[in-house]
Amino acid sequence: MTDFIKNIVLQAQGIRIEPMTVAHEEGLRAAAADGQLWKLRFTSVPEPENTLKYIQTALKMREDQTREPYVIRDLKSGNIIGSSSYHDIVPAIKRVEIGYTWYGASWQRTHVNTTCKLLLMTHAFETLECKVVAWRTDILNIASQRAIERLGAKKDGVLRHHALRRDGTVRDTVIYSMLAQEWPEAKKQLLYLINKPR
Repeated sequence: MTDFIKNIVLQAQGIRIEPMTVAHEEGLRAAAADGQLWKLRFTSVPEPENTLKYIQTALKMREDQTREPYVIRDLKSGNIIGSSSYHDIVPAIKRVEIGYTWYGASWQRTHVNTTCKLLLMTHAFETLECKVVAWRTDILNIASQRAIERLGAKKDGVLRHHALRRDGTVRDTVIYSMLAQEWPEAKKQLLYLINKPR
């Protein structure tokens, strides 16, 4: 995987995606505190006291070549405002998933998610030449499902009784994907959404 996804920095619309490091602990802690996101039962956002452990887990997954974790930085303030990752990376069939995505509450329902997804999807399809990009989310996370659908992804189905939530209950997981041939039209729509007057 190291040859497939190298450390990248992507930037547009005042937002930068950069590789996660331990040095980002304070910034990620502040971003998670913006809205107390760890209280949502269907997210993986770390509690303040567990931010370092969250980063260490992500970096271990990078070492194991199953995940490439990033932080999202607002260039105007310099603040970390969230996180996202490529994960479940399968170089042999040119497949990646985009996930572990969250933003501080102040940045939700802004251009940030569309911009970040556009950057990650463009890199996946146009640089890595992926044949498919996929997403997964908790069946209870309706906002996440709508956001994924706005990207142009197609719903593949639901994996029932699939994974543990932070509260110990078991979730059903909704799976989405986009094929390389679907990307050009999806990209046009994302660029339209980003550039239309607000």
